[in-house]
Amino acid sequence: MHAEMSPEGRFEARELPYAYDALAPYISEETLRFHHDKHYLGYVAKLNELVLDTPFAQQPLEDMILGSDGPLFNNAAQAWNHAFLFDTLSPRPQKAPGGALAEAIDRSFGSVEKCREEMTRAAVGLFGSGWVWLVADGAGNLAVRSEQNAGTPLRQHLRPLLCIDVWEHAYYIDYRNRRADAVAAFWNVVDWRVVGERYDHK
Repeated sequence: MHAEMSPEGRFEARELPYAYDALAPYISEETLRFHHDKHYLGYVAKLNELVLDTPFAQQPLEDMILGSDGPLFNNAAQAWNHAFLFDTLSPRPQKAPGGALAEAIDRSFGSVEKCREEMTRAAVGLFGSGWVWLVADGAGNLAVRSEQNAGTPLRQHLRPLLCIDVWEHAYYIDYRNRRADAVAAFWNVVDWRVVGERYDHK
């Protein structure tokens, strides 16, 4: 789903779905080049190195995330997480959720603003590096989950809808140590259409 397997059984990194400069001024071209070309591609390359001659070699990426640990899990999850993140962003985003997702947000948080506030608080307050996720359970109820390092809610059998990357490489070029400013800028390029489609696809 988020990294394609070649005929040789190796994962291939996906290209960005927009130009490197398309998210400026909120996320700069320089940040995206480092984030995608150095970090994301690095995780995929390391994953391909680690998975050789293991029982996971021909498994889908999601299965590998659920069943592995240590460096293999870290690189598999980071490859998945980054592709998921890049697909969430757009230079022409739908600015607010609609349909069933909007109704679920209202039920779970009270409003879109409160949902954003909770995710922002979690992202700014997460100690060290990691990810903050908006997730849905099997009944369609929403919650915010904080995960350190390569953590992903897939391991709790929750459905990821939206994520904020708070590893320093995601924002330090543009915002230095001002994580709160980076998270505030992030909301300007979230495409709620994509998030809504993920919620609808049960």
